[in-house]
Amino acid sequence: MKTINDFDFKGKRALIRVDFNVPLNDKFEITDFTRIKAATPTIMKILSDGGAVVLMSHLGRPKDGPEGKFSLRHLVSHLSEAFGTEVKFTEDCIGAEGKKKSTNLKAGEVLLLENLRFYKEETKGDIDFAKSLAEHGDIYINDAFGTAHRAHASTAVIAQFFEQKGCGYVMQAEIENAQRVLESGERPLTAIMGGAKISDKILIIEQLLDRVDNLIIGGGMSYTFFKAMGGNIGNSLVEEDKLDLALTLIKKAKKLGVNLELPIDSVVADNFSNDANTAICMNNSIEEGWMGLDIGPQAAEVFSRVVKESKTILWNGPMGVFEMENFASGTKAVVEAIVEATKNGAFSLIGGGDSAAAINQLGFGKDVSYVSTGGGALLEYMEGKVLPGVAALED
Repeated sequence: MKTINDFDFKGKRALIRVDFNVPLNDKFEITDFTRIKAATPTIMKILSDGGAVVLMSHLGRPKDGPEGKFSLRHLVSHLSEAFGTEVKFTEDCIGAEGKKKSTNLKAGEVLLLENLRFYKEETKGDIDFAKSLAEHGDIYINDAFGTAHRAHASTAVIAQFFEQKGCGYVMQAEIENAQRVLESGERPLTAIMGGAKISDKILIIEQLLDRVDNLIIGGGMSYTFFKAMGGNIGNSLVEEDKLDLALTLIKKAKKLGVNLELPIDSVVADNFSNDANTAICMNNSIEEGWMGLDIGPQAAEVFSRVVKESKTILWNGPMGVFEMENFASGTKAVVEAIVEATKNGAFSLIGGGDSAAAINQLGFGKDVSYVSTGGGALLEYMEGKVLPGVAALED
């Protein structure tokens, strides 16, 4: 697979699939610039080569065509500031107006197409839509790792219409860092899995059990393990149909010699609210009417010790309901341990989605080795699946 460094963009139009699916507040202001900052080096490389850039992305999940709140027009001023040049905009991805603007682009200029998902053909992987999009550029660059697991028109189908195609710096870094964890990570290798459901992480957990030295499981999914082992978990989140699976994973870890760490205790609450009454409780004896919403202090201490002793770390999923201040301590403790391990020479990869949001919210985004921009895509890559957006770039 070719990368952006394999091309000279002088006098060329680069059509770049970026992932600008960024959060906006009620004033349509961007609240997290992570994805834009990540894509900027790719764009600046092309502009410095003497090329022009046509950007295409999606934003949100519009259901029935154009919706004002999902328009990429809201991003134009932010992007102009980030790139140091006026970003042009077209409301039509495949119409005459957009084609005229992209055809007339001069070196150093940037054009942003409207939200791709205003067209149903995008998510359906429509070949004619992809062919029409391809007319906007001379070279195709996919830098949207976060959507690489989708077989959409702009991520997978479009590449066939270009002789010159490759990945941008974001895509390249995402793949290289994931491979570093999976294939060449220094030992001990520790994976930290959090989040609500085992069902969301089952495939990656099974893959990781064959590779890691330590597997830490926190978040809502941990209570399914405790119930499977006969514990009382009160009103904590549980997947009743995954109890046997939890026991199977425990047995597999033991058979493979993997140190499986489950949280000893929890911060429990009598209501799903930041204002609820709270207590510390052992995870096998949570009373009815109480639910675990964060790992407890003993669990945080054990998890932190394991993390600090690690040389390669993968973290995906919070330890509790970190969005609520009273249930963020466990996630913060694990993040601080990852930061300390990184300072001591460990390689740390932070999964996208909630993990990226948590580490940035806590102000530690620059203190780890790499923060992924792809949640679902990273998980699927780690699970060993072929990502359509990556496969389309391979010669």
